[in-house]
Amino acid sequence: MVVTIGATMVVTLAVAFVIVYRQTGTELHNQLRVALRSSASQLAGTIRELPHATPDTALAAARRFARAQPYGNASVLLFAIVPGHGTASNHPELFGASKPDEDENWAEQRVENAQGRQLERPRPGFAYQQAPDTGMLLTYEQSVKLDDGLRVYAGAAEPVSGIARAQHGVRRSYLLAGAVALGLALLGAFVAGSRMAAPLRRISNTAERIDGGDISPRMHVPASASREVHVLAQAFNNMLDRLRDAFDAQREFVADASHELRTPLTVVRGQLDLLASTDPVSSEDLNRVSQIINAEVARMSRLTEDLLLLAQSEASDFLRPEPISLQPFVSELWDGLSLTADRKFEIGSLPDLELRADPDRLAQALRNLGSNAIQHTRERDGLVRIDASLLPTTREHSALVRFTVSDDGPGIRPEQRARVFERFYRTDPARPRAAGGAGLGLAIVAAIAAAHGGSVSAERSAAGGAAMNLDLPREPPTI
Repeated sequence: MVVTIGATMVVTLAVAFVIVYRQTGTELHNQLRVALRSSASQLAGTIRELPHATPDTALAAARRFARAQPYGNASVLLFAIVPGHGTASNHPELFGASKPDEDENWAEQRVENAQGRQLERPRPGFAYQQAPDTGMLLTYEQSVKLDDGLRVYAGAAEPVSGIARAQHGVRRSYLLAGAVALGLALLGAFVAGSRMAAPLRRISNTAERIDGGDISPRMHVPASASREVHVLAQAFNNMLDRLRDAFDAQREFVADASHELRTPLTVVRGQLDLLASTDPVSSEDLNRVSQIINAEVARMSRLTEDLLLLAQSEASDFLRPEPISLQPFVSELWDGLSLTADRKFEIGSLPDLELRADPDRLAQALRNLGSNAIQHTRERDGLVRIDASLLPTTREHSALVRFTVSDDGPGIRPEQRARVFERFYRTDPARPRAAGGAGLGLAIVAAIAAAHGGSVSAERSAAGGAAMNLDLPREPPTI
């Protein structure tokens, strides 16, 4: 992060420096051009105002104008060139001195004299020319026509070294300010990055511990951390909570499944050992052992099928929805279920409507609810009833169909109603497993409801027993 911010700052400052540097040079050159044009125009105007101007009178007027604005004070070189007659200037030495300065020799003076003679050549407009001692000059010359037809060139010049010095000052100040700004930006980025990275490092360390198998640690961030870090930490902790719950449920599921399978296997092994130790084996013993083993094998087969069904319930092809007419579907299903037990089977209200669901899975869920009611009611006069109704429209679903299977049995205590749909859960742990099943029937109902986008719930029935509600949308969700 710090490197990225530093690189961005360097590029930004470099681009800004180039723009400012060039803009400064352009602006100074424009100002210099305006000043030179103004000074040359004033000198040219003085010459134009002469009556019957001749080369000599023009030179004299130019000398008077130049002496009034000495070069040392005005910092502007004023000059007038009359070809064939001479020059006038506020800095005559530039146009070729006859003697060298104290620190110059004659060879150097000859070079400067040659440069000065080049300045005597008229160059109308703006031009860059090398001048003795002052370096490169920017000159501007205007031509003035005299009465005798000759032309006088009035000009002004100034060294461009001042512009270079100004740009150098801008460069030095900008580099200094840029270095300070870059240092402050890097320091601020380092501090901000450290504050942001600290909780992320803690999350990384926590993730490494979790990867090692320990899911107990949780992420704690200081109150001063950013909102995004708090959201990340909360989501991370919620994920760990769900992961812990999933592991606990998996361990419980494996333990319960192992226990459910261990019991029939123990019975089968015990019966086989008993049969092996009996000599001679009678036909009655063989029939008894065969019946016991077949019952236990059937029980293990049902348990295995239920486990496979629960494992498949989250697959995308678990459901095959199709239109179902509610009244004939429920009536046929309940008539078939009434043949399996001696109970008072009733069919309550059934609205005349059609829903879209998997008929096999829906029938399986309703049979499981009916079988659960049969197990908890008395023979002959025990009540097993089914009703269906169309629930009002909710925010989540346009329409819900509720199937209610009720009985007049002992019912379910309020604290147990939310758990009866868990795998291997029994409201009465002391109840024999042969009578109560493996505890997967209602879990299968919950899985089928979830696959349809619905839900299940338990409450007290009007007859005083349990009422199991299966709510399904009329149109299952698209997967």
